[in-house]
Amino acid sequence: TPKSCLSVQQLIDSACEEAIIYKKCKIDGIIVENMFDVPYVMGKQVGPEVTSVMTRVCSEVKNVMGKIPCGVQVLSGNNFCATAVAFAAGLQFVRAESYVFAHVADEGLMEACAGPLLRYAKNIGADVLYFTDVKKKHCSHAITQDVDICQTAKAAEFFLSDGVILTGTETGDPPKIDELKALKEAVKIPVLIGSGVTEANLKNYSTADALIVGSHFKRNGHWMGDLDSNKVLKFMEKVNLFR
Repeated sequence: TPKSCLSVQQLIDSACEEAIIYKKCKIDGIIVENMFDVPYVMGKQVGPEVTSVMTRVCSEVKNVMGKIPCGVQVLSGNNFCATAVAFAAGLQFVRAESYVFAHVADEGLMEACAGPLLRYAKNIGADVLYFTDVKKKHCSHAITQDVDICQTAKAAEFFLSDGVILTGTETGDPPKIDELKALKEAVKIPVLIGSGVTEANLKNYSTADALIVGSHFKRNGHWMGDLDSNKVLKFMEKVNLFR
């Protein structure tokens, strides 16, 4: 990718170093994501090199994590690639964008993929869970403005999503608390929080079934920073108070 400066082995080493920290901090699970591959591309624009390198990285991370659940997301909205990676690397789940309903992202128009995606997974024998974003961050949802977030989540549930992910408007932005409450009442599948959770606001999201945390665990609170093991430890200590 345009900003690439590390060898494949360096990518593996970096990912495994973070995985070791997460494991020591007794995290419940991790997601491997190609966040630094900016600008992101979609669909057929994703080359086989992305799938192959992500598979290598995820395989090594899975070896580090052992029985701790591991998942993958391949940006942007490359859910078929992520499924292949999860299948080959033995991961348990995929975070899938644009699962139901089209929307416009900074990468372009993202179309719904639930039908072909689950058929693809079935055909290759990938027994993975799909946690799916609804009204996802970094996107315009004007073309579905007459469909609210609960209707979107119900559609994802009907199309066999294993859980829906609620986010704010961008990375690091916390979602609306009333939307979490509404989603918990609207669907029977798990509701996950996918952005903006910190140690300070954790109690606001204690009713969620899972929390996906990235930026808060970094030294400067930004996703590009180095992982801070002390922040992870303190966060998990507070999480355990709500269990």
